[in-house]
Amino acid sequence: MTTASRTARERVRAELIKEITDIARRHLSTEGAAGLSLRAVAREMGMVSSAIYRYFPTKDDLLTALIIDAYNAIGDAVEQADAGCARDDFTGRWLAMARSIRQWALAHPHEYALIHGTPVPGYQAPADTVDPASRDGVMFGRLIADAHAAGAITLPQDTRAPVGFHDDAEALREAIFVGVPDEVILRGLHAWTWMYGAVSFELFGMYNNVISERAATFEHGALSLAHYIGLT
Repeated sequence: MTTASRTARERVRAELIKEITDIARRHLSTEGAAGLSLRAVAREMGMVSSAIYRYFPTKDDLLTALIIDAYNAIGDAVEQADAGCARDDFTGRWLAMARSIRQWALAHPHEYALIHGTPVPGYQAPADTVDPASRDGVMFGRLIADAHAAGAITLPQDTRAPVGFHDDAEALREAIFVGVPDEVILRGLHAWTWMYGAVSFELFGMYNNVISERAATFEHGALSLAHYIGLT
């Protein structure tokens, strides 16, 4: 097979995979992840069900592709938000990251639910989802490390992380929070947890009949957490 014909075949395969995953994402909005069906996707494409298995042998393979796409989309959003800020504007970088995740989640609620909602019964995420899932957290860890290195984080003098957190902090320091002390890592984790919790509360209806000015509420919370982290 010539290089040209192989490239053409690869292009056709990539286009079909994109069409399959685009249709599958639409089905998420009506059937949910548990109800996703390879046969239903094939039927909408006008493809015999046996043909779709050449691209996704099982439903779990299709779910994995959708999950990786969703994690990468959030990673792209966070990286682009961070890139639009001055490197020494650490509070601005944090706010931009938090906003980008909220905005992506509101624009893609069913994809967000796939990765941050109720686990799909029987599905076990393979190892190749780990790197995409960590992209946004890596960016946040880099921000905190940059701010600490620049002397732009100040915490109360009596701030101490629990002794039992030290081993976890060591692992996190090695992975993403390079050079950051335990107490700053812990506060960073609290902030990251709040941010995703606030997005999930809004997206999954926990704020219904409770909060109407949701963007302003989120903004206030994110700014409050910047102070909690110690960003000056």
